[in-house]
Amino acid sequence: MSTPKKYDDIDFQPPRKVADEAEKGLKLRDEFERGGTDVGIARARDLKNRKSVSPDTIERMVSYFARHEVDKKADNFGNDDDPSAGYIAWLLWGGDAGKDWCERVKSQMEKADE
Repeated sequence: MSTPKKYDDIDFQPPRKVADEAEKGLKLRDEFERGGTDVGIARARDLKNRKSVSPDTIERMVSYFARHEVDKKADNFGNDDDPSAGYIAWLLWGGDAGKDWCERVKSQMEKADE
């Protein structure tokens, strides 16, 4: 699917920090065998490889982070030695860097939509 022309000035390639967080999530998931869904794993692979994402994916990422912000209150969120499943899943979607990035891109999309 091609990106609408009105979004030509928007960079849909994940920044290095987002790629690094997704890669960390994949490593923790592999090590601890928990966290994330098949969709989250696929998302992490794309983010890790810095593949440009679609506007629809940006929308899904924004929705994911909004729904899962509550996961940050769980025990062991942010603990790399014994991570919660929610922490691993959060990282698979690009972590805090991913949240900031997708919200920034969504804002740029909204401006282009006006």
